[in-house]
Amino acid sequence: MGVLIVILIIIVVVALIAVASYNGLVKRRNRTQEAWSEIDVELKRRHDLIPNLVETVKGYAAHERGTFEAVTAARANAVSAGATGDPSKIGPAENALSGTLRSLFAVAENYPQLRAVDSFVQLQEQLTATEDKLEYARRYYNTSARDYNIALQSFPRNLMAGPFGFHAVAFFEVAATDRDVPQVSFNPGPPAANPNPGTPDFPQGQN
Repeated sequence: MGVLIVILIIIVVVALIAVASYNGLVKRRNRTQEAWSEIDVELKRRHDLIPNLVETVKGYAAHERGTFEAVTAARANAVSAGATGDPSKIGPAENALSGTLRSLFAVAENYPQLRAVDSFVQLQEQLTATEDKLEYARRYYNTSARDYNIALQSFPRNLMAGPFGFHAVAFFEVAATDRDVPQVSFNPGPPAANPNPGTPDFPQGQN
C-alpha cells in the first residue's frame, strides 16, 4: 500500500512538472509571437511610406532613375520576405532596403529646394519615428526569442518541445550600419576658406 502511494505521488509530481513546463513554453511562444507582430506592423508602415518618398524625390530629381529603381526593387524584395514571416530572411531584405534609402537621401542632399518641401520633411519625420519604433520592437522581440529558445533547450522542457510542436525561432538581426535612419542635413556646409590670408575671417552676419 505504501509503495502504491509513493508511485502515485511520483506520477502526480511528474504530471505537475509536465503541465508547468508545457504552460511555460506556451506563454513564451505567445510572447514571442506578439513581439514579432509589433515588428511586422512597423515594417508594413515603413513599406507604405517609401513609395510616397520616392515620388516626392522623383519630382525634383527625375534623372536619378537608377536610385529610384533600386529603392523600388529593394522594397518589393522586403515585402516578399515579410510574407514568409521568417526573421532570418526578413532581416537581410530590410538591411538592403535601408542601404537604398541611404542612397535616396544622399540624392536629396543635392536638391536644397526639395529639403524645403513640407511633404518631404513630413515623410522623413514619419520614417524616423517608424525606425525608432522598429528598433524598440526588435529589441523586445529578440529578448523574447532568446528566453523562448533557452526554455526549449532546458530540461525537462526539451523533452516535450518537439513532440508538442515547439520550435526555436530566429532572431531579427539588423546590420549595425543600417540601424540609424538616413538623415538629410538641413545645415549649411562649412564656410569657404578665406581667399585673402591677410584679411581675417568673420562669421556671416557680423561686421
